[in-house]
Amino acid sequence: MFLKLNHQRLEVHQVSRQFVLECYRLTNLLPQDERFGMVTQIRRAALSVHLNIAEGASRKSEGERKRYFEVARGSVIEIDAALDIAQGLKYLENIPIEELGKTMITSFKLLTGLINATTKN
Repeated sequence: MFLKLNHQRLEVHQVSRQFVLECYRLTNLLPQDERFGMVTQIRRAALSVHLNIAEGASRKSEGERKRYFEVARGSVIEIDAALDIAQGLKYLENIPIEELGKTMITSFKLLTGLINATTKN
């Protein structure tokens, strides 16, 4: 926010920021009794995606960068699994999640691309 660093211009950084915001908005709509369970877990994982991209981009070593990007991608998968449970519990009925789904897929693809690019170098 205050620092103007190169990673902030990366598409994956911008998409992951949007993903975090969409996850927070969604969790505001989940049942109150999930505020210390599913809500907290989804928010923690969403923020982890964005933070690990930022931290990974700042690393000098390719191996370190790759590891942070892998952790970020793992958090995307974690959110997808949590949403699968939320859907099974019928928490997502009447909640528009299409944009979140698109942003999740884009984040996953961009992270996979970064991981693959780091592996090839």
